[in-house]
Amino acid sequence: MLSRTAKSIYWMSRYVERAENYARFIDVNYNLSLEIGPGVPEQWKPLILATGDWDLYQEHFQSVTKSDVIYFLSFHKENPNSIKNCLIKARENARQIRPEITKELWEQINALYYYITDENQIKILLEEEPRNLFAEIKKGCQLLYGIFDATVSRNEGWNFRTIGQYIERADKTLRVLDVKYHILLPSTKAVGSTVDLVQWASLLKSVSAYDMYRKKNGTLNTRSIVDFLLFDRHFARSVFYCLIEAQVALHEISGNRTGYVNEAERRLGALKSMLEFTNIDAVLTRGLHEFIDDLQRDINSVSDAVQETFFFG
Repeated sequence: MLSRTAKSIYWMSRYVERAENYARFIDVNYNLSLEIGPGVPEQWKPLILATGDWDLYQEHFQSVTKSDVIYFLSFHKENPNSIKNCLIKARENARQIRPEITKELWEQINALYYYITDENQIKILLEEEPRNLFAEIKKGCQLLYGIFDATVSRNEGWNFRTIGQYIERADKTLRVLDVKYHILLPSTKAVGSTVDLVQWASLLKSVSAYDMYRKKNGTLNTRSIVDFLLFDRHFARSVFYCLIEAQVALHEISGNRTGYVNEAERRLGALKSMLEFTNIDAVLTRGLHEFIDDLQRDINSVSDAVQETFFFG
């Protein structure tokens, strides 16, 4: 496979995953803002902090409000990671590899693109019912995943798509955990309170983990939630599961089954092993925020190695 084709598949997958995750974050936080009681401040700044775009936000907005944050993360032209810009980039990458993807996949990417670029419709939805907007974006992205699964051969392109999707997903699971850290940062007095439990439930819902978590662990508590999202071997959005799937796809591409034959495999293998031999007690003793920061840097390092190994920079 040509490196430019592999690169386009990889980034198409990452941008779609990023758009869906941003829609999740905003939708859950919006619902939470409707549920919290009087006197409890809405938490919108942590969403921007967790996405890493706080400096950019401050360049364009003077204060943090629900409407401004939603617009910035969803449609702001100057935000390269907005949902709209991510889906535009996903479509552009798909256009560049049109002969390599199926008709059904191309049609669904186009449907998402035209939906998100219909400015009149988007304006009405933002004003009247934002939840419907984000529900449609999530469903559109999930439909795209299903079409890819059902219509694309399990070849190199499939594996580059898998690597891109799971690296992006691992990063976003870490970022949503960091949202909770930023909420608690001003004060830890609310730990264990009703508000705290509502926030943890919302966090789980933002990564579609609530039902599976409750099935496995029952009651909500910080330790078991963090453990589930970091280390669970079977939940499709846990960080460890994402690294397992990315590693399998990377081995399929290289034809290697043990050890490593390139820098991408070495970095991913080292990161997966570190998680495999770490436990929740060690994470909480060290500090969740510090652990997340280091883990995100390592995931970015894996992504850099994939680029350097297969896409030539």
